[in-house]
Amino acid sequence: MKNGFSAWMGIGRAAALALAAAAPMAAHAQFSDNYNFLKAVKEKDGQKVTDFLQKPGSTLVNSRDVNSGETALHIVVARRDNTWLGFLLAKGANPNLTDNDGNTPLMDAVQARFEEGVTTLLTYKAQVDKANSSGETPLIRAVQLRDVGLVRLLVANGASPDKRDTLAGMSAKDYATRDNRTPGLVEALEAAKTTAKPTGPVQGPVF
Repeated sequence: MKNGFSAWMGIGRAAALALAAAAPMAAHAQFSDNYNFLKAVKEKDGQKVTDFLQKPGSTLVNSRDVNSGETALHIVVARRDNTWLGFLLAKGANPNLTDNDGNTPLMDAVQARFEEGVTTLLTYKAQVDKANSSGETPLIRAVQLRDVGLVRLLVANGASPDKRDTLAGMSAKDYATRDNRTPGLVEALEAAKTTAKPTGPVQGPVF
């Protein structure tokens, strides 16, 4: 009986060791896929990106960079690539994931004054008032940039001019009122409801 119990315990230990060895391998494979997917996006390798996304059950489209927290959407927004942006969104990329600073792709698009990208992200349900780690919304950033066109676009899509940041406790309206260098900025916050909303998905790249 004792020998049988020892043998059973030996089998149990062997199984546990096998599982322990397999777990890091699975984690490494997932990490490698995430890294290689983002690398392919950076290199504009459409075929490789498509192959990754066609894997059954793949969630790679929402992979995050281990250092910056950036997703593929952040990457393509940074290079002002609306074709890739529309393609990834159509493949299910989440426009509301943030990087390590709490910035969404929409915030990055506003910061870059990438109006076409802003329109595309809003078309795919980007949260217009999602704030970063400083409590700044895309609308606050657009006002700080004194970009009347972006202000109109964001407010037309529901951005609140009254939401305050946590850095200075000021809203987009507060920043606009304080700024006397840009005629029409306050009026843009009030009149932007007449701006046309974005319509229709964006055609993706052809690989």
